[in-house]
Amino acid sequence: MSAQTETTSPPRHGWLRVMAIGRNPRNTVVRILILVAGCFVVFKFIMLPLRVTGISMEPTYKDRSINFLNRLAYLTHEPRRGDVVSIRYAGPHVVLMKRIVGLPGETIEFIHGIVFINGSPLAEPYKKNPSDWTLPPEVIGPDEYFVVGDNRDMPAHDHVFGRVERARILGKVLL
Repeated sequence: MSAQTETTSPPRHGWLRVMAIGRNPRNTVVRILILVAGCFVVFKFIMLPLRVTGISMEPTYKDRSINFLNRLAYLTHEPRRGDVVSIRYAGPHVVLMKRIVGLPGETIEFIHGIVFINGSPLAEPYKKNPSDWTLPPEVIGPDEYFVVGDNRDMPAHDHVFGRVERARILGKVLL
């Protein structure tokens, strides 16, 4: 009699089951729990959703659009000119979205719609509409930034803009 060797192969899983829960359901559940916890932390504390309300940042950011705020953007460096930031305006849930045009220690002024920093005009490729704002020179404090919206074809008194303390800047807005 000859001895027949019987080879055992691993059980074949249906392709639908493998696609849905993987070859090892326990590992899949662990991965899902880690993913859910990671998403909770990221979207609750790091990448906060923001809804744009108003037209002060048009045409860059449209009214009622949703963007994300990166709370970790300024851990390694300070805010830079041209950054669009979110600013705590009143309480934890009322925030403004504005662009930084002036840095600490600079003198800023508006002459016929052109921003001047320390007497030199600022190139603003994001500004699409003409403006006629004329505002006197203003010195920005050592821990302050000057912020303004991109849509400056409206009268200056209809805008919220000006110096803001560094502590009020929550983070950088992502496109």
